[in-house]
Amino acid sequence: MSFSTEAPSTPLHVLRTHKDPVNTLYCSRDNERIYSGDAKGRIVIWSTRSLRPIADWLAHTDAILGVEELGENQIITHGRDNKVHVWERPEQSVAIRPVGAATLTESSAPTLCYSMDVNALNYCRFSLLPLSSSGETSALLTVPNLVESSQADVWTLPGRQRFHAAIGNSQHTSSKFSDGRAGNKTGIIMAMHLFHLPTAAEASGALGLLCAYEDGGVILYRRTAPEGTQTIEGRGWDTMWRSKLHKESVMAMAVARDDSFALTVSADNLVGKYDLTDGRSETASPGTVFRTKHPGNGAIAIRYDGRVCAVGGWDGKTRLYSTKTFKSLGTLIHHKQACQAVTFASSDIGSCEVGDDDDEDMTPQEKLQRSRWLVTAGKDARVSIWALMSFEKRP
Repeated sequence: MSFSTEAPSTPLHVLRTHKDPVNTLYCSRDNERIYSGDAKGRIVIWSTRSLRPIADWLAHTDAILGVEELGENQIITHGRDNKVHVWERPEQSVAIRPVGAATLTESSAPTLCYSMDVNALNYCRFSLLPLSSSGETSALLTVPNLVESSQADVWTLPGRQRFHAAIGNSQHTSSKFSDGRAGNKTGIIMAMHLFHLPTAAEASGALGLLCAYEDGGVILYRRTAPEGTQTIEGRGWDTMWRSKLHKESVMAMAVARDDSFALTVSADNLVGKYDLTDGRSETASPGTVFRTKHPGNGAIAIRYDGRVCAVGGWDGKTRLYSTKTFKSLGTLIHHKQACQAVTFASSDIGSCEVGDDDDEDMTPQEKLQRSRWLVTAGKDARVSIWALMSFEKRP
């Protein structure tokens, strides 16, 4: 597929509330809110309509590793203070906030629902897999193991029960490779993604866990234990494949919305692409390496349709690529220091709820334009919003 390669020269908006480096970003599925978290534990929720804070509070006592919405009315945050918090999502609309109330205080902090103690040695953010449930919001939360940072634990929410422990324990995780390799030391987990394997029948409930490691490798684990069975010491999980494409530690990983492929970046100049649909591969590597001209990358995101990715560099630049050919689609230059977080608007116009009263002042064209936003953030404490074109082939 061919793309047009015009990138904007300047951000559409720049948000400057943070005073410390911004580590993480998240855009709500309806594109109404942007979440940003910084190195001091502060989180700001922005309205994408007014570009003003809905809430601004010190969520953790150390750097924010991740933030995400949980269900319809909750927020989950993860910090370097070895805590995961779940908060009630604020409902107040900034559109009706008095003009003089633009500056928020700690009184605007959401209500804390519950917390968990976790191991945050890795700088590895959580992975959240929402579950369909009638009534309360439920999900599976994956974080590094409480003791061994090269292994992963899966917890239930809101029950906070450790349901799968020490995934990746080489003593109990089955591993078969065509060259006879056993479990090599991988170092600590740098990024993770829990998902339902695309190749599995829905009725089987087969879970997959993709982990990126300090040694530059990526491993896909599959749950073999029956659904609903609690597992310990890595038992009940098989290694489907292992791929090592990077020379340095994986710094960031992104997975397509349909869980069909994943991308990784590192301090080297490589982008790794991994096919998550083929299952076990005895003869061919599931990973493909793409060489760029720019080493030193710390963030990556994939657009909702899976066709475009954004890579945040330590030089402050954000580079856009086609995920199929890795042809360059342009470079965004604004941040004075390293770009540490990137995220695309979550969906196109079709995902917006029809008939919502809050949508009356927005035209379909305005929703479409917002769906093309890319948000970047960096060490310079700025959050930048870019209005991208569709990158589709021109007639």
